[in-house]
Amino acid sequence: MATVDKAAYAILRFERSTGFKPFKRFHIEQAVAFKHRLSSEKSARTGAPLAKATVDSTLRMVKAFIHWLAGQPGYKSRIAYADAEYFNLNAKDARIAHTARETLYPTPEQCRHAFAQMPSATPLQRRDKALFAFLMLTGARDGAVASMRLKHINLVQGCVNQDARDVNTKFAKTFITWFFPVDDAYLQTFSDWMDYLRQDELFGPNDALFPKPKMGLKDGAFAALGLSRDTYSNAGKLRAVIKDAFTSSGLSPYAPHSFRKMLGLLANDHCKTPEQFKAWSMNLGHESIAITLSAYCPVSPSRQGELIRSMA
Repeated sequence: MATVDKAAYAILRFERSTGFKPFKRFHIEQAVAFKHRLSSEKSARTGAPLAKATVDSTLRMVKAFIHWLAGQPGYKSRIAYADAEYFNLNAKDARIAHTARETLYPTPEQCRHAFAQMPSATPLQRRDKALFAFLMLTGARDGAVASMRLKHINLVQGCVNQDARDVNTKFAKTFITWFFPVDDAYLQTFSDWMDYLRQDELFGPNDALFPKPKMGLKDGAFAALGLSRDTYSNAGKLRAVIKDAFTSSGLSPYAPHSFRKMLGLLANDHCKTPEQFKAWSMNLGHESIAITLSAYCPVSPSRQGELIRSMA
């Protein structure tokens, strides 16, 4: 859904640049003018010029729309498929836009520190700490976690069924994630959370794994009165929980997705055979080991040298 929203916003930006002229009056000069406009725009949040990656993604979304429109009845005679190519960045800017940036991620030690500092006195605090533990155990994407229900968890087998019929997985892919071999404290906290939901809150299979708070009036003020049974519509609140857990313990505001990077790198410590690497990769929801290695196991030039020299 987020991708659709981004594409719709990119097309809206293009329409604003043309003064909302009908697409049947499309001309390649509009594409050229749109590129110039994006290159001079500034971020509403930072005030800095738009990043090349932002410009590139915006142009690619509009390009895809124009390419699709060229094959639609009523537009075939007015828009050529080749017209979409005018939305490409020049070679220099494209290289800058596609340059991989180093993704910051917490170390296992930092995670243990932040986790240990999290309070667990109230139901919501217990939920937040269980969320942290669950991310360590599974590396699941936050959008998927926000939509999970109790029925997706199998504590006996130690796995999560990321069923795309119910769970908001990337590319609507269904797969099973087995709990990663991390500190026992994470599994204990998450298991206690499952017991609490089932035994104390009387949650059933279709109730949320990490529910929204139940809001109401308390002492004349609007406040959380406990747990609802509903899932969040998006992962925004859960991201805030994780970032706050790190910042409250004096660390950088790492996001839930950074856990995947850390777990990807932990494969180096646990996987000794190609088959084990494949299983680790599948656990992260990747189609191939190559995706895991390229996205989550980067090797710097200096580290490359160390590894090669160590093989001598």
